[in-house]
Amino acid sequence: MDTMRERFAAIVSRLLDEDPRLAVVLAEIGKDGFADAARAHPDRVINVGIREQLLVGVGGGLALTGMRPILHTFASFLIERPFEQIKLDFGHQGMGGVLVSAAGSYDWPAGGYTHMAPGDVALLDTLDGWTVHVPGHPDEAETLLRDAAAAGDDSVYVRLSAHANSAPRDIAPGRFLTVRKGRGGVVIAVGPMLDNVLAAVEGLDVTVLYATTVRPFDERTLRAATAAGAGAGSGAAGASAAGTGAGTGAAPASTGAGTGAAADVVIVEPYLAGTSTGAVNDTLADRPHRVLGLGIPRRELRRYGTIDEHLAGQGLDPASLRERIAGFLRR
Repeated sequence: MDTMRERFAAIVSRLLDEDPRLAVVLAEIGKDGFADAARAHPDRVINVGIREQLLVGVGGGLALTGMRPILHTFASFLIERPFEQIKLDFGHQGMGGVLVSAAGSYDWPAGGYTHMAPGDVALLDTLDGWTVHVPGHPDEAETLLRDAAAAGDDSVYVRLSAHANSAPRDIAPGRFLTVRKGRGGVVIAVGPMLDNVLAAVEGLDVTVLYATTVRPFDERTLRAATAAGAGAGSGAAGASAAGTGAGTGAAPASTGAGTGAAADVVIVEPYLAGTSTGAVNDTLADRPHRVLGLGIPRRELRRYGTIDEHLAGQGLDPASLRERIAGFLRR
């Protein structure tokens, strides 16, 4: 299977042939994937070198001329380092473009903390009007990239990752996909977290929603999922977990008395924990609910290791997720 980055280079190279409005701006990283496209379209594949602020400034300038710029580098260099340029050259100027990142929260651990960006989505969330896609498979990345390239003058961030699910899902940009239904709570798995979440909740009576677009947040699907499970309450989820022998040392399940139409929601994100808990709270503001946000904790990442070691260290491997999700639903 190719990687999301490889698919990105292949798809966007073809899109350059099809749409004269598109332009790609690189900051050295990823240039090999666009070598053929640069020869075919030397005026629309621009490598500014290791100058990330300039990368964004050039993209904003292209947008001002009516082009649809696609900017690419590692997430830490695309979102964090040139954030002022994103805020001003795109946001304040009212321009749109497509930012496509790689290396995610810790996709290249050997690169050290300079190449890690667990806070990228939360940082971009401080700006107005950005669509944020988080694919979990190269096929999904292709779908979302095509949608982003064709999205008029909208501002879109596509977060690519070396961490991927084993199989693609039939996603629709902007919508959550209902992967399974249950009555004991709702678990939202974002992008590449789906496989780990499904392994973690095996045997638990919960609904699993799959999110590959997190901004705008799909309020309609979440409200429908929580309404469908209303009446089961926390006790139902806890009883299911206990009945399957999935206990993790947590306290016995409660009876759920008095929980009524209350909703329990867990959201598992591959970046900063709690990034989307506010969106869940806003969605369910008119009804009783509890939210658990799982992701990368707010602490310095000082150990490099591998992606799998980081997942385990951050509590995002299946065993850790099961303990945390089941424990929350039992309380």
